[in-house]
Amino acid sequence: MGQSVLQIDAATMTKISAHYAQFKVVRNAPGVVFAAKLPDTAITAYKSGKVLFQGGGAEREASIWNGTGNSAYSAKTLTKSAGEVLPAKLAQLSVLGSDETGTGDFFGPVTVAACYVPAQKIELVRELGVKDSKQLTDDWMRTIAPDLQETLIHSVLTLPNDKYNEVQASGWSQGKIKALLHNQALKHVLRKLEDDKPDYILIDQFAERRIYYNHIKDEPEIVRENVLFSTKAEGLHVAVAAASIIARVAFLEEMDKLSKLAGVTLPKGAGPKVDEAAARILLKSGEDTLKSMTKWHFANAQKAKKIAAMKKR
Repeated sequence: MGQSVLQIDAATMTKISAHYAQFKVVRNAPGVVFAAKLPDTAITAYKSGKVLFQGGGAEREASIWNGTGNSAYSAKTLTKSAGEVLPAKLAQLSVLGSDETGTGDFFGPVTVAACYVPAQKIELVRELGVKDSKQLTDDWMRTIAPDLQETLIHSVLTLPNDKYNEVQASGWSQGKIKALLHNQALKHVLRKLEDDKPDYILIDQFAERRIYYNHIKDEPEIVRENVLFSTKAEGLHVAVAAASIIARVAFLEEMDKLSKLAGVTLPKGAGPKVDEAAARILLKSGEDTLKSMTKWHFANAQKAKKIAAMKKR
């Protein structure tokens, strides 16, 4: 499916709304100010000034408004997302994507997944329910992840918290930890692909290219060929969205195991509920047990100790 995005001014937005008025449809999604449905193109305009064209006629319709078609209306085409310039029609190409989760959670491991979606499976992956994982609930991701794992070549890596705490204490940053895991997961998938090479590799960006490769410079094998970095990459290709879902479910499964071990459902994130749960574990099972479940350098560890000390009084 073709896709084009334009950034326009208020005057052009008014013209677009009038131009497609007879094709207007109702869309109640957050931030949407206008939506239209042509036989071969869906058009969605947002409060931010972005207009998304999707479908077989996406480029044709977008060209009307960016000055390359039959209209004099001016608009700026977005050819760049945060990170670097991306290839045209990336969403339609064969891509190996990678993403991570668990980095901001006190409980549970950092988890990275890499997933390959060849061009001929893009529509199938969408049919299986893949979209930006931030729009999906944990329960829904648990439902669709098994089908994705069965359908797609992928790799999942989880870093146990005892190992995480060890390398973090030795001076490794989270950026280095993530870079090493991404590189490893990508290598695993590329080995499984053998001769079926992806057109591109797309990493959901957590560091600039230079910093990323500096983190892994001592690795014996480094994935470099046709690698792209972009923030919000799960919205640019279903390969990253699928990787995000697979990683998330792997993280949730590890959280299930830890919850069973702790005897209580462990909260995600790093907020006050996490501090309370950590304090209960500290009082019940001791510091070593809590440390084995958590990223010990997080401020939650000290907060939990304070809460536990107050409860002892």
